[in-house]
Amino acid sequence: MSGNYRFVVAALLFGAGIINYADRAALGVAAPLISKDLALSPSSLGVVFSTFFIGYAIFAFVGGQLADRYGPRRVYIWAATGWSLLSALTGAATGFVSLLVVRALFGFAEGPMNSTTNRTITNWFPREETARTIGFTFSGQTVGSAIAAPVVGLLMLASSWRVAFLLTGLAGLLWVLAWRFLVTDLPQQNARVGREEVAMVAASRAVPVVPPSDRALPLGRYLLRASTLSLGLGMFAVNYTLYIFLSWLPSYLTGALHLNLKQMSFVAAIPWACGFVGYVGGGIVADALYRRSSDRLLARKLTTIVPLALAAVALIAVNAAHGAAVAVTLIAAAVMLLTSSVQSCWATIHELVPETRVGAVSGFIHLLSNISGIIGPIVTGFAVQYLGGYNSAFVIASMLALAGVVAMSVFVRRPAGPGTQAPLRKRVSTARR
Repeated sequence: MSGNYRFVVAALLFGAGIINYADRAALGVAAPLISKDLALSPSSLGVVFSTFFIGYAIFAFVGGQLADRYGPRRVYIWAATGWSLLSALTGAATGFVSLLVVRALFGFAEGPMNSTTNRTITNWFPREETARTIGFTFSGQTVGSAIAAPVVGLLMLASSWRVAFLLTGLAGLLWVLAWRFLVTDLPQQNARVGREEVAMVAASRAVPVVPPSDRALPLGRYLLRASTLSLGLGMFAVNYTLYIFLSWLPSYLTGALHLNLKQMSFVAAIPWACGFVGYVGGGIVADALYRRSSDRLLARKLTTIVPLALAAVALIAVNAAHGAAVAVTLIAAAVMLLTSSVQSCWATIHELVPETRVGAVSGFIHLLSNISGIIGPIVTGFAVQYLGGYNSAFVIASMLALAGVVAMSVFVRRPAGPGTQAPLRKRVSTARR
């Protein structure tokens, strides 16, 4: 492991994504039984799904700022301990109000994860490895979503949905212990990290990507830039669809495609397995293009915009699908394309702001994107109940994806000024010294 300890950090971030999204997806998997036990209508369940994202969106931003100020190690300990305890408490809900309160608090606790992960990657990895590291670590989220369906489904069949939530909470607390003892905020603070690895990361991150005059600007200037807001819209479009699938896919499979609970438990894992491919494969492709391009920001934009546009086409095609197999295949393709797009979107942030602002700007973009989580599940719930089913939900998601494509194509630009970026070959050779 000498010279590669950063991969241990990446593995732990991958594990955090698995646990975080398994905890989150568990409610969607258990929704058919919870709705019956707690007498929840589709619209009431949609409100519960959406309430989670109120606190989640706020603390995506707050968590990023805290990670910049106090370090990602400490923020992750706070957040993961909180969401694990609240996941376990979900199993104690007795009705709509108690479920609503627990899930709202659960959202606050889970909010810091992605912006804190991005801040950790900034501290621990060279710039040339950014996209594939984001792709790998964030792919844990799709693995968590994938395993939630069979694990929670089988636990419900063997015991109850309440036991399933208790066990997912316990897994999170075990992860906190590993993070506490193995990770530091910076590589140079960790006795397990060699000098060469520290020097390699420092050399790569020392190359400026924004003008020197831009590095001392107040945070608000970064947040209100057109590039930041358009990235927020692009990630909003991606997350809108991912979140309605996370919340409603099990119900769609049982209600619209008429699968039984056992079939749903396994079929619901297929799109998220494809999402894993999108995260990892998309990150590898994105970094390969990044290394070979003379315009590094354009390279990041292309690997964000193209898969998002293709995902919009796949979503429209779902409405024309004949049979469950075709519908699930198209949904799986859409999820794979969306996850490929979102990891490049996160990597693009590294090209637009100085290192000291990555956590806060990431958190703000994540806040904007997670407004989709407040809107999407509840809109879908009302569409299912009052607007004739799921077809209109897929159309809305597709239109939002196209809006994100247009916004990022036009407005994501590097700030003007001297010293914005070094030539690619010079930068790479410098990082290798």
